[in-house]
Amino acid sequence: MDFIHGRVVRLGGGQKIFRCLEMKTLSFVSWALRWLPGKTSETTVCFPIRCAIGIDKNMKHVNFLCLVAIAMLTLGDVTEGRSAEYPLQPLIDQLKPTRKIVYKQVGARKLHLHVFEPDRFHATDKRPAYVAFHGGGWTGGDATRFYPFAAHFAKQGMVGISVEYRLKNDRHGTTVFDCVKDGRSAIRYVREHAAELGIDPDKIVGSGGSAGGHVAVSTALFDAVNAESDNQKTSAVPNALVLYYPVIDTSADGYGQKKIGDRWKELSPVHNVKQKLPPTIIFHGTGDTVTPFKGAKSFLEQTIAIGNSCELVTHKDGRHGYLIFDLKLYREALQQTETFLTRVGMLTR
Repeated sequence: MDFIHGRVVRLGGGQKIFRCLEMKTLSFVSWALRWLPGKTSETTVCFPIRCAIGIDKNMKHVNFLCLVAIAMLTLGDVTEGRSAEYPLQPLIDQLKPTRKIVYKQVGARKLHLHVFEPDRFHATDKRPAYVAFHGGGWTGGDATRFYPFAAHFAKQGMVGISVEYRLKNDRHGTTVFDCVKDGRSAIRYVREHAAELGIDPDKIVGSGGSAGGHVAVSTALFDAVNAESDNQKTSAVPNALVLYYPVIDTSADGYGQKKIGDRWKELSPVHNVKQKLPPTIIFHGTGDTVTPFKGAKSFLEQTIAIGNSCELVTHKDGRHGYLIFDLKLYREALQQTETFLTRVGMLTR
């Protein structure tokens, strides 16, 4: 019998957490744990214990079958999309895009834009576009996570788009560089096909949350990261950026260094700030321990110092993803985003 070795710890509110420190030949559980809540890394996974699991008296071992049961029970209760505490899930369940468009094919894999068109939309329109990338640590999540955001901005008269992109997967050989390549391909596709999409090619907003925020800002930063199939004469840089609690520092002080590997600095926004970035707004909780707040603050200071336009909206003591766990904060962030987009000419009231 294989085991996962770990210990039980307590977080705020007395919530029990089993912290996995070592996994042995548990391919199914490794897959399942990607969807479970909590801060994750290659060596540490946290998730709520929701049943009696037969931990020994020293709280050091948990039976494989018990862990599988926990994983199965918890799959329907995860953060950023499937958690009982995630109030956007009912919205996601009710939303359907107007259409899905293939923007890129890699081998047999077709990648789609999930498009939400506004009311009274005509193909001959020139609407601003809100192009969003979901979070999930580059290894999880899907385009449905940003349906509420895309649908909201469609109601404001924009064409809302949630992007499907490849995820980091060691078995398939995909890396975080591929996530960024797909992000840049998506912006290029929208710009190249603006006429048929009813979009103004000079009013494309790049947005995203967490790792999706990283993909969004990467479209503007990393000119050397391109898919071979892309027409590099078409700009992949959005006309504005809206970043929700983004991965902005991929060093050991931030998030993602181990996932990216030795080339982490090439994909670290805070280490690659440059001039002529599009106007940017960042939403970040000061209590974020997943993508630490100091990275967002440093990015803000650096980008303003070299003449870019950037603002940082903070939420005191806010945890990672704070605004998606509270409908009031979510609506406030949308209103603040609307105000920003109006100010920079991306949205007309």
